[in-house]
Amino acid sequence: MMNRILTPADIGRLVRQARKAAGLRQDELAGAAGVGLRFVVDLEAGKATAQLGKALQVLSALGCSFEIIPPPDPKGEGGA
Repeated sequence: MMNRILTPADIGRLVRQARKAAGLRQDELAGAAGVGLRFVVDLEAGKATAQLGKALQVLSALGCSFEIIPPPDPKGEGGA
């Protein structure tokens, strides 16, 4: 299932949902991701200044990925 992320709060909500679905406590996720508990708490709260690298570690520990989909080419040329 793909979820559109537009705000830090969206990331936090999705991380929390994935963590709960995995049956993990915040401290367990922090340990699995190699980040501090405070970071997981802040990330789930939608803290706008959360470090991207650490956020990616958390996503990876949850088995999630981050994909950037560019907007369609307005000219319809399709090349990069």
